[in-house]
Parts: sequence; C-alpha cells; structure tokens
Amino acid sequence: MTVLPIQRVSTGRNGVGAFILQCKKMDFHFCDWAGSSKGMNTFLKSFLPAFAQAHPQIEMTVSPRPGKHPVIIGHYINGKQQSFCVKNIDPSQVLQKAKLLRDASGEKPKKYSKPVSSINESVRGVWSPYHGNGLQV
Repeated sequence: MTVLPIQRVSTGRNGVGAFILQCKKMDFHFCDWAGSSKGMNTFLKSFLPAFAQAHPQIEMTVSPRPGKHPVIIGHYINGKQQSFCVKNIDPSQVLQKAKLLRDASGEKPKKYSKPVSSINESVRGVWSPYHGNGLQV
C-alpha cells in the first residue's frame, strides 16, 4: 500500500507562511530651504535609496513642501494613515521613525485589561472560596 500526499494548497494567514507587510505607502515631505529639514534632506540623499531597495513592496514618494516642517506619512492596507513630524532630528533618527512606520499596523494602540484574550473565559470557571466543599483547617 502506497501513501499519497494530500493535494491541497495551504491557505495564507498573516504571520504563518507568507507575511504581508501592513504598510503599503510612505510619503516623505521636506523643505529645501528650512533648517528644520536638514536631517530629512540628509536622510533622503544617503539612507532612503538603501531603505527603498530593501523594501520594494512599499511605495515611496518624496515631495517638497516649501516653508513647512518635514513629515513622514505611512499609509496602511486597512485604509488608515499615521504620520511623524521629523523636524530638527538626525538622519539616523529619521531612519528609526521610518522603520517604526514600516512596522506599525496603522491601528491605534489598545489598552488590554487582561494579558490573554480568548473567546472562552476559563475552562474551569471563576474560582471562589464559597464554592465547593471548602477546606478543613
């Protein structure tokens, strides 16, 4: 008797198998004239080409905004967007902000009251000293 493999294609789930990056587009806005864009201008010339080449799945757009502070805006697949003002910071810190936007999901931070969330609260139920036979001391 021969054993045949199952002829089935695995379904993709985020985090299992193929990972889908949540950030789909990043906009870099800067000013050529203003001093607050000095770090952003250096970032665009030295760090952005390598960053864009390392992440071809993210669309990168660079556009000037004369007379305004530099901003990085991340657009996500859920339709939301998140932005960081990067005025007066170093190019390496601009790169850290770009990586932060790349790794984010676009959702607002949620406060979790319980460390684990599940559909079933507990298999055993909620413990109380008044349930059961009680302990003899």
